[in-house]
Amino acid sequence: MSEEKIIQSWNKNSAPWVQSVRENRIESRVLVTNQAIVEAVVSVAREQVLDLGCGEGWLSRELIKRKLSVMGVDAVPELIEKARLSGSSRFEVMSYEDIANKKLELTFDTLVCNFSLLGKKSVEDLFQAVPELLNPGGYFIVQTIHPVFGGGTEDYTDGWRKGSWKGFAEGFTDPAPWYFRTLSSWFELFRQSGLEVIEIQEPVNPVTKMAASVIFISRVGAEFTGYEIDQ
Repeated sequence: MSEEKIIQSWNKNSAPWVQSVRENRIESRVLVTNQAIVEAVVSVAREQVLDLGCGEGWLSRELIKRKLSVMGVDAVPELIEKARLSGSSRFEVMSYEDIANKKLELTFDTLVCNFSLLGKKSVEDLFQAVPELLNPGGYFIVQTIHPVFGGGTEDYTDGWRKGSWKGFAEGFTDPAPWYFRTLSSWFELFRQSGLEVIEIQEPVNPVTKMAASVIFISRVGAEFTGYEIDQ
């Protein structure tokens, strides 16, 4: 289980993923999480949005419909190709490592990660880069698996977990591993990166009555010295 394995898996499964997303085959997305992340972004976004781990571009397209200017980046070339063919936004092949190494020489009003933070070091490095990618007063929004309700039956401790395509359509193989973080570990990751979580949302699946995900809305904290913050 490693960062490299995640990218390998998504390269293998990009085609069935595109089909599943575009044909609305993933129930939790249709019932709750898609709308939840769109509403979260729209509630704070001003103009320039960066969709990190954009996949085939569905979220970027939804935000464009709401008059936002969006750029999407993803490490999987086939997903970016599909995004470019179906959207009017800017889409670029770029990994989190690239972003951490400051290869994206732009800033944005809002950054969003929608179920796209699967690794350990890659995610930690990305978080460190976030403050300098944000315009003053900007927001960083993350939707991810809820640590309490989505962690399965394993111990409630940080660590790598085996992936699964359970609940997905046929055609998927070799599921990507993912790095599990407890709720407190997520908060600590934000804090260590100079980010302050100002709101947490827990979208509830109307069928299971359980939290389908958790959404963190954060801003650069007062301790960040990359630029002057108006109080």
